[in-house]
This record gives sequence, structure tokens and C-alpha cells, in this order.
Amino acid sequence: MIITQTPFRMSFFGGGTDMPEFFNEYGGAVLSTTFDKYCYITVRHLPRFFDYTSELVYAKTERVSCVNDIEHPLIRNTMKFMDMHELRLNYEADLPARTGLGTSSSFAVGMLNAFYAMKGKFADKRKLADEAIHIERGLCAERGGWQDQIAASFGGFNRIDFANNSYTVSPIIMSAERKCALNSNLLMFFTGFTRISSDIHKQAPSVKEKTAQLKEMLKLVDEAERVLEDKTRDLDDFGRLLNETWTLKRQTGSVVSNEYIDGLYEKGLKAGALGGKLLGAGGGGFLVFYARPEDHKKIISEFKNLLRIPFSFEDGGTRIIYYLSESYDRESAQEN
Repeated sequence: MIITQTPFRMSFFGGGTDMPEFFNEYGGAVLSTTFDKYCYITVRHLPRFFDYTSELVYAKTERVSCVNDIEHPLIRNTMKFMDMHELRLNYEADLPARTGLGTSSSFAVGMLNAFYAMKGKFADKRKLADEAIHIERGLCAERGGWQDQIAASFGGFNRIDFANNSYTVSPIIMSAERKCALNSNLLMFFTGFTRISSDIHKQAPSVKEKTAQLKEMLKLVDEAERVLEDKTRDLDDFGRLLNETWTLKRQTGSVVSNEYIDGLYEKGLKAGALGGKLLGAGGGGFLVFYARPEDHKKIISEFKNLLRIPFSFEDGGTRIIYYLSESYDRESAQEN
């Protein structure tokens, strides 16, 4: 039996510039962190007592005798990619899917990590990220960028640069005190909406139509990085830059926000937040604000009808938290 733990990500700057059709021409970069909310993948080989060969438990339960019959495209394509058979797989998570936290990519990375462990093989973080991108964007043909898979695999607070169909991951260098202060100044609330990010991307304008905004959003990555790494800079500038990038992001398509989300955002600013943004592709999910500690009480009071999610930054990325080896002979199964 294998259990993997894979974090969700919080993207602050540069979202959208991680799309290959943009970064292969203009370059791209994102500033993001993983935090202490996770998905857990438990896998083991299914004993041969049943009239099905695999049992897959996520939002629903599937019992199949052929991998090709699996309805969930990510599970089906990952099992085929890794040549996995006769599995019992269970997915659990601290936060709901389809909420702008890269949950499907965390699922993909955690599942790959578990499958490699079942085969007795080691897969490094880059391999897991690369293969998760290939499965989601290639085999599953889901639209979107590359940042989610990389963040889930590597973990930590990073700048990820994209160019020429490749990427580099660079940790943000800031003092422990500054990082703690940033974490303490952020508030996250659940808006109550869920959506599929690939559907948002399908409805969004083409990259060509939003190139101007994406270029401006890319510039803010540099500025935000300078704020974090230069201890003489006012950390509150990070919040003000969040407001700038959210303003730009709202201009990239009508599906990014709506009246309800806009109303919540304005309420947050009036209560004292310096800036914030909706996480993910847009349309719903989690809203994060940056505010000075003395303004938190008022903001929390204004959003008393929404679920607040306390969180802490994490640095580990995907990991195996339980490993128990087992004997498995695929050839004997085929003979039977």
C-alpha cells in the first residue's frame, strides 16, 4: 500500500503567462506557493476475489474490469501511461476540487508518485511535473497552463519561468520573518462556487486577444519578487500589486469574474484590504486578500457568511507518507 500527500497551490502573479502559446513567443513567469492543504492518494493492488479488477474512489466509485472502461479521464490516462492494473485507488482532499487551487494537477502528480512507488521506482520532482503536464495537457487534452503541475511537484514559494517549451524553478529568497509576515497578512475565503478550469479556458478569449494584459501581468512578477526579496521594501506593496494584477486579469475575459465576485472583492477593499485576487482560472473558488493585521478583524466580520480557510505556506511538494511493499505478479493475473 502507498499513500502520497500532495499540496495545493496558491498563485499570486503571472497566471496565464504559463500557457505555451504565450510563453513560447513572449516568455512567461509565475509567482506562487504551495500551502498546508493537501490531497491524499492511497493505492494498492486489488485482491483477485471480485468480478471487477479495479476499484476507483473519488467523488464517485468506479468498478471496472478494463482500464479503457474507466470514466475519469485523468485516472484512465495515467493508468494507461504507467501500465497499471488491478488497483484499488482512493482520493481524499482537505479542500474541494474545481476551486482554483490546482487540485486536478495535484491529483495527477500524487497519482504518478504513488504509481512509481508501486513499481519500486524513484521519480524526481521534474519527472513527475513533466509527466503530469503531458498527461493533463496532452493525453487528456485539457486546456491550461503548466504552473499547477510544477508547483504541486516541487512545493515551496517559487518563481517559475517558462520559455521554449521548458521551465526553471527558482525559490524566492526572503527571510523567515518576512515570509511569516506575508503569510500572516493573507486571508482566504471560499466563495461557494466551483468550476472546471479547463472549461474557463475554453470560454476565455484567445491568447492573441489578451496579449497586452498578459504582458503587463508578466511585468508584475518581477516587481512582486523585488518586494519580497528586498527587506527595505514595504511588504504592503505586495498587496497593492495583487490589486493591480487582479484588475488586469479581469480584463482578460468575461468568465474570470462576475457580479457576485466583484461585490465580494469591493467589500474586502472597503474593509481595509490593500489588494487580493480570485485564485485560479476564474469564475469561482477561493478569494485571497492581503491586509494589515489590524484590519483583519473587520474583514473577517464582513465575510462572516463565507468559510474562512486558515493556512500556512509549505515547502515539501508531493511526498510518500506511507509505503508498504507488496508482491504482485501481473503475468499470473493474465494467465488466470
